[in-house]
Amino acid sequence: MAGHSKWANIQHRKGRQDAVRAKLFSKFSKEITVAAKMGDPDPDKNPRLRLAIKEAKAQSMPKDNIERAIKKAMGGDAEDYEEIRYEGYGPNGVAIIVEAMTDNRNRTASNVRSTFTKNGGNLGETGSVAFMFERKGEVTYAASVGDADTVMMAALEAGAEDVESGEDGHTIWCADTDLSEVASGLEGALGESTSTKLVWKPTTTTEMDLESMQKLMKLIEALEDDDDVQRVTTNFEASDAVMEQL
Repeated sequence: MAGHSKWANIQHRKGRQDAVRAKLFSKFSKEITVAAKMGDPDPDKNPRLRLAIKEAKAQSMPKDNIERAIKKAMGGDAEDYEEIRYEGYGPNGVAIIVEAMTDNRNRTASNVRSTFTKNGGNLGETGSVAFMFERKGEVTYAASVGDADTVMMAALEAGAEDVESGEDGHTIWCADTDLSEVASGLEGALGESTSTKLVWKPTTTTEMDLESMQKLMKLIEALEDDDDVQRVTTNFEASDAVMEQL
């Protein structure tokens, strides 16, 4: 999709790198703590924890931060977080899925609803947009690991379902339940990935013009600024020309 591959670059250029990184590390810490608390603190025995650590390392989260998050879960003093998914619509009818971890459901629901309303969106009921997405495993590699054919062969041998290759790199898709196994297979063939995570992959998309994309960016940033929100996914489609104007 034209827009999604450039989204991270746009965020990086907005001059908020330090604040964004600090907030990102906080979200990773929460995910690692919850994964360790719900399962085994040993990542080799806990697929969810293993993936959380892998994603944190891919974003250069310090080892000390990762170990501290695990110890917090083992110490029994970690907060009890509830995982909640919110669904709604943004500018131009674009579908949005918001995944949150919270120790106060009422606070989070109120904040998310208010953010949607203030930024031209509408919070819907559970299931109102999820049918436009599939739950998938996503593994990404830099373009430098090899050409499209090389990556495609490695992906198929690892058990992946599909590959998208372009100048920004390679994105490999697999069934959500196969992510850990596929990621391990790919690592053996291609080396360390730049990202390995579970995602909501759009099955239908909404075309966005410049004005609607500007409004959508404002909404997404406001949602991601909420400490309870872990990640935000949309089904936007935008031309390269629109993305470059942003």
